[in-house]
Amino acid sequence: MARRNDPVENASALGDAFSARNGVFSDKALLDVGYVPGPEHIVARNEEIRRLATALNPAISGAAPSNVFLYGKTGTGKSLCARYTTRRIVDAAAEEKVDVGCVVVDCSQDNTETRAVRATVRGLNDPEVTDLTIPETGLGRSRYYSLLWEVLDARFDVAFVVLDEIDCLDGTDFLMQLSRATEAKKLDRCSVGIVGISNKVRYRDRLEERVKSSLQEREIMFTPYDREALREIIRSRLAAFDGGVLDEDVISECASLAAEEHGDARKAINLLRHSGELAASEEADRITVDHVHRAKNVAEQDRMRELIDGATIQQKATLLAVTSLALVEKTRTFKTPEVYAAYEDICGESGLETLSKRRVHDLLREWEFLEVLEITRTGGGRARGSYLQHRLLEDPSVIRSGFDGSDRFAGVGFSAGEVTTTWSNI
Repeated sequence: MARRNDPVENASALGDAFSARNGVFSDKALLDVGYVPGPEHIVARNEEIRRLATALNPAISGAAPSNVFLYGKTGTGKSLCARYTTRRIVDAAAEEKVDVGCVVVDCSQDNTETRAVRATVRGLNDPEVTDLTIPETGLGRSRYYSLLWEVLDARFDVAFVVLDEIDCLDGTDFLMQLSRATEAKKLDRCSVGIVGISNKVRYRDRLEERVKSSLQEREIMFTPYDREALREIIRSRLAAFDGGVLDEDVISECASLAAEEHGDARKAINLLRHSGELAASEEADRITVDHVHRAKNVAEQDRMRELIDGATIQQKATLLAVTSLALVEKTRTFKTPEVYAAYEDICGESGLETLSKRRVHDLLREWEFLEVLEITRTGGGRARGSYLQHRLLEDPSVIRSGFDGSDRFAGVGFSAGEVTTTWSNI
């Protein structure tokens, strides 16, 4: 008899996992996060595109465009519309013999001034035109700026700098440099238009007055997609599947679940992809609503487990404090003193050092940035002042599942019965 670790037996048992499966997907790349659909598949954003194109339109004739900030929750089409609109403007300008360039900077990665200016100049440079080589390391910030001005004047009449997740950018000096480049006579020929993209509607409030004055930006809000818009977005990706595997009820269920929770197109598409993967793993001929529901639970748990695994021990403790309150108190919204008291209890049970209220507040803000929490300031009424409310955006039972396997917090904050509580029962 072959042993359990026999290579031949293992290869046979694992064979199906490494072989191509047919019957569900025909072009899975259409479901990737980075996939940019054609204009015929951009749904429910005509007005936002029109307003953005109007602000950037002067570039077509070589004039300076307006700066524009796009605000809205994740998955509402901000980046998609920015890339589509700037590409259309670049193409239209080329027909008028006007040189317009565009670079997209991911500020979640290039989050310092030096990294941002380096990414910008490297994205806009063409060594064959400028005879310049931009190294990834070894230069100071001022030298990268000098190269940026040189590249811009050498190549373009107008350049768009799209700053995605601009709220991650450390400081505002880069914005100041870009917005005042012409006024400060850093540029002779080229004009720069800034397109900032942020999930944080109040990002502008963080800017200094001199930066606001320099930018003079227009603002465009992207509201969450409704159910019908999400249904159309999903339909635009049907070519990812083999014919006949998707029923209309599956499309409607994906759209309904996404619309009820967040109106996030990315999550709706990911849910559809996970449903297809689950059906493929079961060698099913069709994707069903049951696949959708099971895929939703798995996707939520995986996402939360990744967030928790990447958090510090103190971040975990603050999130566990809010989660334990939600499961025990049967609500999702709590005042700061309630959260801090639960945090102190968790530190006491787990032997963790207790941080100050200010530091715990900072850690809770980090969970807000990850859209696990929502923190708002609420008036307490006459003579009662104002206070902060912390609302848990995620299902607490899903968050709790992300702590499974954590030795430090095993059983902390919950009795055996409470651990198995699910939000659907609350």
